[in-house]
Amino acid sequence: MTTTLPLLPERLPESLSPGLSTGRHTGLTVADAMEPCEYQIADDSTVDQANDILCGAHVDYLLVRDHNGRCAGLVSRASLHPFLARSWYTERTPIRDTAHQRGPFAWPGLGLRMASLTMIIKDLAIWPVVDDDGYLLGVIKRDRVQGMLRAGALV
Repeated sequence: MTTTLPLLPERLPESLSPGLSTGRHTGLTVADAMEPCEYQIADDSTVDQANDILCGAHVDYLLVRDHNGRCAGLVSRASLHPFLARSWYTERTPIRDTAHQRGPFAWPGLGLRMASLTMIIKDLAIWPVVDDDGYLLGVIKRDRVQGMLRAGALV
């Protein structure tokens, strides 16, 4: 499946992507903003198991990996909410059958401005970063990315 991004105006409001509309280039990449991801879950784990980890670890998201260990997406409390309303359903439903954030994912060499713009368009707060083979390297968070771009624009 191919995802087509909408056509963008030549100038974006500065509030959407700091520094992007002015043409200033900081040279920052996703690798510069990447953070380690601490919690992961296999895609064949159940919704109930994911909820236990989310609650026990006090985190808002888990990274999902497939049977080969590659990144399969990201699951959040909000995406599990419909399944948690029916307790019998949570015991049998694997994470791979839920509506969770799936690829395409960011890669380390992607320019930070492009990553910021993509996160805005796709409304992503957190975006997994993978290597060329699809293995998880870390995550980027929209607030951190935009903060780094603002700081770079001030230089």
